[in-house]
Parts: sequence; C-alpha cells; structure tokens
Amino acid sequence: MANQWLKARQTKYAGFAATYILVVVAIVVVANVLADRYNKSFDATANKRYSLSDQTAKIVKGLKQDATITYFNNSTHFREGKDLLGEYQNLSTKVKVDYVDPDRDPQRAREAGIRSLGTAVVETAGKKEEAKSMTEEGITGALIRDLKSTARTVCFASGSGEHQISDSEREGFSHLKDALGSDNYQSETADLLTKAEVPSACTVLVVGGPTRNYEQPQVDAIKKYVEGGGRAFFMLAPPLKVGRFMIADNDALSSLLGSWGVTLDKNLILDLNPIGQMVGLGPEVALVSSYSSQPIVSEIKRTATGFPLSRPIEIKNTDKTTVEKLFDTSPTAVATTNLSSARVDVNDPKNKKGPLTLAAAGTYNTGKENSQGRFVVVGSGDWADNQYINFNGNGDLVMNAVNWLASDEDLISIRPKAPEDRHVTMTEGQMRFVAISSVFMLPLIVVVAGVGVWWKRR
Repeated sequence: MANQWLKARQTKYAGFAATYILVVVAIVVVANVLADRYNKSFDATANKRYSLSDQTAKIVKGLKQDATITYFNNSTHFREGKDLLGEYQNLSTKVKVDYVDPDRDPQRAREAGIRSLGTAVVETAGKKEEAKSMTEEGITGALIRDLKSTARTVCFASGSGEHQISDSEREGFSHLKDALGSDNYQSETADLLTKAEVPSACTVLVVGGPTRNYEQPQVDAIKKYVEGGGRAFFMLAPPLKVGRFMIADNDALSSLLGSWGVTLDKNLILDLNPIGQMVGLGPEVALVSSYSSQPIVSEIKRTATGFPLSRPIEIKNTDKTTVEKLFDTSPTAVATTNLSSARVDVNDPKNKKGPLTLAAAGTYNTGKENSQGRFVVVGSGDWADNQYINFNGNGDLVMNAVNWLASDEDLISIRPKAPEDRHVTMTEGQMRFVAISSVFMLPLIVVVAGVGVWWKRR
C-alpha cells in the first residue's frame, strides 16, 4: 500500500512542488542575506547624481581612524538622511552612522550645539565638525575640516587687473572661492602692488589673469616666495590688443617664469576642432581632452576642459627646476601671432600647428629639506572665472592644481557635480504637435487598430 502511494501520480507532483518551493525559498533567503551583507547599487544617471563622487570615495576609503556621522532629526524623518549616509557606510567599515532624535535625547543635541533638525555632525581625528548642508558636499566638507588640522590660505594677487574673489559677475572668482571653501581653504586678497611681499600666511598664491604689467618689485616678491619654498599658480592670457580690450605683455613676469623653464609664447590659440563648435564653443576656446600622468590631471581623464583666449607655452628643465607638461591642445589647433585684429586667417602658413602645450607644473629645488617650491602655469587667464569654471572638468582641474600646490594630494579627484537641469524646452509649434498627437493621433491609432482586428476576425 505504501509502495503504491509512493508511486502515485499525485505523490510525485506533490514532491516536485515541495522541492520547487524549497529551492525558491532557499534562493530568496540566500539573496536576502547577500543583499544585507553586500549592499550594492547601480547609478545609471548621466552625471552619477545618486552616487558619491570619486573625491569622497578616495577620502573615506583612505581613513586611518574611525569616523562617526551623527544625524539629528525627528525619528519619523530619519529616512531623509539614511540614503546618503548609508552610501558613506558602504565605502568603509571605519564609518559609523548614528541617528539621534533631539526630542528623545535632548542632552546630546545640546552638547552638539544643534540648532535645527536635519543636521549632521562628523567626528574623526579627535575633532567635530557640523556639516554645512545635508548633501555630499556638506558631509565630505566636514570630514575634510576634521582631517585637515592646519589652516590653509589661498591668496589671490591683486593690483594689476586680476580676477577678484569678491566679484560675482561673469569675470569674477567668487565661484572659485566657494569651491575652495568646500575643501576647507580660506581665500584672501594679497595686494602685491601696495606691498611687494607675499603674506607669510599664504599656502598658495594665485596670479589670476592680470591685464596690466607686474612691476619688478611684485615679480621679485613672487620669486623670493617660490624660491623660498612657496607655491604659486599662474593663469596668464596672451597679450591681446583688440580695440579697447588690451592685455599687457607682462615681460618681467614672463622672464621670471622663463628662468624656471616655462616660456610663454606671444600667440593666440584658435581651436578648429568641430566638437568644440558642437558644444557651443568658438575657435577662441581651446578644447582639451587628453592629459599627462601628472597627479593634477591623472584623475580627470575622459573629461574635457576649455580654455578661452589661451596661449601656448614651451617647457624645459633647469638646474633648479623640474617641469612637467599637464596637457596639450588638440592637433586641429593653431596659434597665430596676430594679436591686434578681430579677424585672423586660420590658414596663414605662419601659424603654429597643434598640438600645443597649454599648461605645466614644476618644482623648485630650494636646497633645503622638506622645503620644495612648486608652481603651475596655464596659458589662459579666464578659464577658472565664474563663466567657465563650471564647464565640464574646469572646476576639478583648478581645484586639483590648488591641492597639488598645497601638498594636499589626497584631495585630488573628481568632485561632486551639481544636478543637471534637464527641462525640455519646446517652441509653440512643437508644443502644439505634442498636444495634437497625444490627444487625437494616439487614440485614433488605437481605434483604427481595433477596428482592423475586428474586421479581420469577422
């Protein structure tokens, strides 16, 4: 009887069903265990909007001590911070996230100085910093402030027509000042014309696109600063003289750079690359997409940068300096010596053919231990101003250069990108077509298809 029951068709079907159910349950259990232990996600957005940036990953994965992020909010709103903070936990086992409801634990909120809900405090290396915002930029900025104990100041030279950090217009450096603040740099102005001396508090000196000549005392002050172990960042446009738009030759400053192995050509680069025109750039903006392996640019490969009104440079090593190329223009670029006319013949045989070196980084041997001078030269004065700093990789490049100059190589990377505005803009005719097609044409197609199927079956 038992033998007949085992051979019965119903028993076989029941066995198959039970085995199938057990296999499915086992797969689900294993999948859940693995998902809980290995939390992975895939971000398919164009600018990786829902993923932490390379810079954040580099900093968090490089932590040598534990870090705690405490999120203060009502318990019913913890979810507002969990997605972002969970990404930090996934990067490193050294990151711990603590959620605190100030209503249930007011003492901890008072000790942390919390004044508003939805606030995060980052603690590591024996320091606590409140995030300026509940964004990746805010959390990572607080982490950087914890890790960087010494004050770092970027001084912007003034007095000779340079871009200014107080200027929020298109030609200002106010956006660059904000970006520096995210990496915990202070920004100040240094008037070298009034007092020909680089302040001792300056970690990096920026000479940002001067339009007038540097006098010899200013140049001597920069020379003394760098050759004494200081760090300087030069952004120098070609000496254009078109109508009222004039940029001085700055021969004294060019002579100093030449003594360090960087020669500034008095040419204007015109980029004939059709890709630049496709993204809305004119020939006066040199488009760069290929870089050397120097630390400043090693992280921004496959990212384009743009340099308006630029000039080529030539580099060589000297007995005191070692100079490395950062990047060239595309082969389609040419350099003209015609700097006084708005009309330039791109087919002039006198033009220099690309690729042309556009930027370089160098070190100066001071002869003292742990006291190396550093300098970066870019043959464009406007590429980091408010108008161009957000063009593709320009912001990353200028910040990486400052990081390298300040010996903060651990911060060199690709930074968080602002969300893109992907609104669709249509003309009145296009809007009318969309309305007609969605309200009348699509329903009509469905009706015709239905009638066709009915007729065929009939």
